[in-house]
Amino acid sequence: MDQKNENTIIISSGDESGIGPEIMAEALRVLDYFIGEQSLALEIEVAPLGAQAYFDQGDPFPPRTKAVCDSADVILKGPVGLNHNETQLIPLEFRPERGAILPLRKRYDTFANYRPVRLSEEMKQFSPLKNALLRQGVDFVIVRELVGGLYFGEKSQGINPDGLRYVREALEYDEAQIRRIIIAAFKLASSRKSHLHNIHKSNVLLSSELWNDVLSEVEADYPDVRVTHLLVDAAATAMCLDPTQFDVMVMENMFGDILSDQAGGILGSLGLMPSACVGEKKSYFEPSHGSAPDLRGLNIANPYSMIGSVALMLDMSLGRRDLADRVWSALFHVLGSGRVTQDLSAHVPDVEVVTTSEFGSLVLDELGGA
Repeated sequence: MDQKNENTIIISSGDESGIGPEIMAEALRVLDYFIGEQSLALEIEVAPLGAQAYFDQGDPFPPRTKAVCDSADVILKGPVGLNHNETQLIPLEFRPERGAILPLRKRYDTFANYRPVRLSEEMKQFSPLKNALLRQGVDFVIVRELVGGLYFGEKSQGINPDGLRYVREALEYDEAQIRRIIIAAFKLASSRKSHLHNIHKSNVLLSSELWNDVLSEVEADYPDVRVTHLLVDAAATAMCLDPTQFDVMVMENMFGDILSDQAGGILGSLGLMPSACVGEKKSYFEPSHGSAPDLRGLNIANPYSMIGSVALMLDMSLGRRDLADRVWSALFHVLGSGRVTQDLSAHVPDVEVVTTSEFGSLVLDELGGA
């Protein structure tokens, strides 16, 4: 098989206080496999990001990490974060989410967050929903705007004239920010089943009014795509009652953060939620979930989300959909055969519970037979 020209990939395994290094190790085994069979040419460099970087270097997004990420073709990142008590040891502005994740997104303007929600017919037993609701399985994508909204708006706090503490956070979007994420969602929908659900809260939020106005303008350029408008609270209910109705869902930042976690619950575990954070010049790939410090070192975390993020990276940044398809096929076959990590075993009888590293080995076995 012909090799692609070598790409530079930056690996940040996530905080050592959580499961990041364990699940990243299994993702790297997949990349090493493809490098070994000469399907892929990569230069891999490791760079710290998150709480551990703060403790070691006084900065959760150190200058060297910024420099190597600036020059890299793509970034693969594990989950960061600490438990509540450890988090209190770090000044607010240096905590992993505020000091590393949001600056990473802003630096590379990764405005489009794609979160695939996939559960094959063979895997639907893992969902807490009744099988009758899942029909032939679930397959939709949440497209979340990632660099605007409440998370990036102006913030202030203080004491008001009545002597009470207050906070103020602005939900800010301009039409250009909205237009580009909506165009991205329409493009994706037109390549799939041509059905786009627009998730908003226009009955109370002016930001959603502007969002809907821009969507109506863009919609004219995609006559093949059917648009369904849904309030975010109604969308939360609809996802539980009939998740099979969705193809592509587009929404602002905070709505996407919340509903994608709900989607993980529908699948049976957040461990089944990889994601792609895509900008015009650079992208990074990461699990949708946090660092799960309570699972650290137990070798029981589900590496699917991390390996799935590799599949997204292969497809969306490295131009190797052929390899991505092999990874997805391997993941689905392992889970469909009833070999699962602990998170998926609670409500399903007659499954074989495997460790993090055993799951990774099973995926490699499947790749070897592909």
